[in-house]
Amino acid sequence: MVISDRKRNPHRRIGLSLLLPIAASLFFAVAVLFLLSTTTSSARAVADGVTEISSDPYFSGIPSIRRSVLAVRSDPLQERTNLIRKQAGDHAAVAAAYASYARKLKLENSKQVRLFAELSRNFSALLAAHRPLLDPAAPLDEAGLLRFERELKDRIRAARQLIADAKDSFDNQLKIQKLKDTIFAVNEQLSKAKKQGAFSSLIAAKSIPKSLHCLAMRLMEERIARPDRYSDPPSPPPELDDPRLYHYAIFSDNVLAASVVVNSAVRNAREPWKHVFHVVTDRMNLGAMQVMFRHKDYNGAHIEVKAFEDYKFLNSSYVPVLRQLESANLQRFYFENKLENATKDTTNMKFRNPKYLSMLNHLRFYLPEMYPLLHRILFLDDDVVVQRDLTGLWKIDMEGKVNGAVETCFGSFHRYAQYMNFSHPLIKERFSPKACGWAYGMNFFDLDAWRREKCTEQYHYWQNLNENRTLWKLGTLPPGLITFYSTTKPLDKSWHVLGLGYNPSISMEEIKNAAVVHFNGNMKPWLDIAMNQFRHLWTKYVDHDMEFIHQCNFAS
Repeated sequence: MVISDRKRNPHRRIGLSLLLPIAASLFFAVAVLFLLSTTTSSARAVADGVTEISSDPYFSGIPSIRRSVLAVRSDPLQERTNLIRKQAGDHAAVAAAYASYARKLKLENSKQVRLFAELSRNFSALLAAHRPLLDPAAPLDEAGLLRFERELKDRIRAARQLIADAKDSFDNQLKIQKLKDTIFAVNEQLSKAKKQGAFSSLIAAKSIPKSLHCLAMRLMEERIARPDRYSDPPSPPPELDDPRLYHYAIFSDNVLAASVVVNSAVRNAREPWKHVFHVVTDRMNLGAMQVMFRHKDYNGAHIEVKAFEDYKFLNSSYVPVLRQLESANLQRFYFENKLENATKDTTNMKFRNPKYLSMLNHLRFYLPEMYPLLHRILFLDDDVVVQRDLTGLWKIDMEGKVNGAVETCFGSFHRYAQYMNFSHPLIKERFSPKACGWAYGMNFFDLDAWRREKCTEQYHYWQNLNENRTLWKLGTLPPGLITFYSTTKPLDKSWHVLGLGYNPSISMEEIKNAAVVHFNGNMKPWLDIAMNQFRHLWTKYVDHDMEFIHQCNFAS
């Protein structure tokens, strides 16, 4: 049988019941003694006038009473005075802090700095003027205290209003957010302006000026009026296929520009009768070109004018560009000339121009087939000017290379990485992103080496792979860089100086020593947007005495 603890030890239960009342009595006695001692000491301190000197800099030297929470005496008027003094001190300190911070920030609004400093001085002056009123040893003047409080409230109200107005200037987070919003808005406006500017520049550069359109129409009228005078001879002159002569290829639909190229080359040639110019245009401009080049004598130089449609092998079954042109997606991409479409990619906007799908731009890849009896030929763009005899190019040892061109890379600029998509595995595997780029516009081609290296077949291979524009953007330079990757011989830079259509900082000394200057860029010399410091290099080769040019008001 289990016996409970209470029954087993009755004396222990009696002891606990006696100890609890005794402990409670002792705790109550200690609490009473502590309260009496605290009250006595507080009353003694008040009775003895115990004071302390205020540490507030605005109340230096004014004693204040240190009162206990359990102080027996109570002085409502003195407490009110202390409260007013504290409010004045707090607002004076805030005004001084704002004034100091404003000086450190070097705020543009100096008026705010002056207002905060003046407000701080006013608080100090107010406290100094009522110093006797704040002295606890002096008798309190309730009427004076009311006047002091009224003046203080006016200053506090002014201080709070000034701080509220100036909050935006001192809230760093708010200032940072406003600055971010401003930067974002300005960037949006800048991006929009750049797109619109690029689009406007593209229109200005690619549109046909009225005078140029006039010239083409006048020449066509002449061709229609006198068909027999400008018809082709029954058999072409043998000089057109003579490999011993100096042959040039010029592909253009700009009548005036093509004539300037020929004029400049003939005038600077030592033996013009040994030079043959193969001018190829489209069917629409063929008549105007025929009149332009048969209307005058070029010092014995031989000039052939043809349309690219005359070369029957240039058809969609053989030429990838013509086949790709039949794609609905490609036509929509290039021929929907809406502003929102044309400016989606500002950097490559120029590649959206349909001219890059014209065969006139891609004829350069078919030179060996167009001129099967020739060994070498010099390709010239229609925006170049020849400034000296170019026969020295035919004396250069090409060392088995196909393409002779001036390299355009310097530093990290104009490397292969800028023209091709090196994230594509085929491009990354076959080419070096640091390979140096070169310029189209004046290219000396060894046609025998071209045929041996099968460069046209290489061009077709890569052009077919790029139907969806994943390897490079449109244009003729990227496929040229690929086709002649390991078969290009660098020429001396004095042969070909570029940039006269976009770079105003080219030195005239460099231009003067150049064999060919190139107006590549949007500021073509026949446009109103051309750079005036370079325009005369081109206009001096325009036939201003020609009646058709005179009728169309071309500026000299």
